[in-house]
Amino acid sequence: MTSTPAPTTAGPLPWNQPLIGEEEIAEVVDTLRSGWLTHGPKATRLEHAVRDALSVDDAFAVSSCTAALHLAFLAAGIGDGDEVITPSLTFCAAPNALLREGARPVFVDVDPVTLNITPEAAEAAITPRTKGIAVMHYGGHMCDMQAFRALADQHGLLLIEDAAHALYASRDGLRAGSAGDLATYSFYANKVAAAGEGGVLAGRGDLLHQARLLGRHGIDSSAWQRHGKRNTADYEVVVPGLKYVMPDVTAAIAAVQYERLPDFTARRAAIAASYTQALTDLPGLTTPTVLPGVQHGWFLYPVLIDPADAPLDRDQTAATLLQRHQISTSVHFKPVHTLGPYRSLGDQTLPVTETAAARQLSLPCYPAMTDVHVDHVITAVRSLWT
Repeated sequence: MTSTPAPTTAGPLPWNQPLIGEEEIAEVVDTLRSGWLTHGPKATRLEHAVRDALSVDDAFAVSSCTAALHLAFLAAGIGDGDEVITPSLTFCAAPNALLREGARPVFVDVDPVTLNITPEAAEAAITPRTKGIAVMHYGGHMCDMQAFRALADQHGLLLIEDAAHALYASRDGLRAGSAGDLATYSFYANKVAAAGEGGVLAGRGDLLHQARLLGRHGIDSSAWQRHGKRNTADYEVVVPGLKYVMPDVTAAIAAVQYERLPDFTARRAAIAASYTQALTDLPGLTTPTVLPGVQHGWFLYPVLIDPADAPLDRDQTAATLLQRHQISTSVHFKPVHTLGPYRSLGDQTLPVTETAAARQLSLPCYPAMTDVHVDHVITAVRSLWT
């Protein structure tokens, strides 16, 4: 994929914008005309595509990545008094789900280069209450899943991958989402494959069986199955479940977007390479590092701005890019351990996380950007350093 059509949004260059084509539109129209709007053949198509790509037992298309994370913890039996090791430099979805179930997220610091949690930091945080490790592939740079898999197996812990940023990332021959007992994908509006909302839970068959029950009211068959071979009243509630299924209207978009991941990721990588080549000489600005053996997913292109050496701090840089150059940026993330419900978990000092959170700025990096847009961002950023 080379240069693509310009975003249609008026005003500043968006930080992110999905690239929706005629095939996605046609699939949505086909779904609307089919008369089947909820979880059905399109969601099943997506599930099979993810399952086969990851070579895992099963995949379940759900309403959001947050729903997938919640189901992962529920299916694994994580609850009152259990601890799960996880990063604080992330969105609040996984910690929120843990806290709602009475479990305690144990936040560990991140590596200063990749901004991922490390097996060493996770191992140091293991206690007799530890039930699992939930890693997050920050920005699309995959964690060391071979080492995490060995660590989880050594201590008998559940390993969960939050792969919301990393749908097409890999490391050392492992695809993101393929090494954990469970893994979650996101199809939120700003993600690498965007369907507005939606997520997928993938992994071990026994855990996915339980997740499917929990995600469709605890009913022992799906609506699609009941309207096919079974009578609509022929069902049983096996467990008290929730309603977390992905509707086919969403899956119609998500399935096509998932198929386009190779092209999407290649375009993101090309933009990232242009940024890195053009911005690495700017004092006080650190561009992302890609470790050997990693195919980055490039959901984010996060630069770190050190106010001691840069002419502007992070917030000043973002404001100037928007006001003077009409370029939107974003910040990822406010550390979860600093947010209201988590401050009471104890005195937590995560110096790398806190420094990164104060300095990180995400530049626009998405397939709908043209080469003209990329050059505009580069020129604008460099102008702030002159």
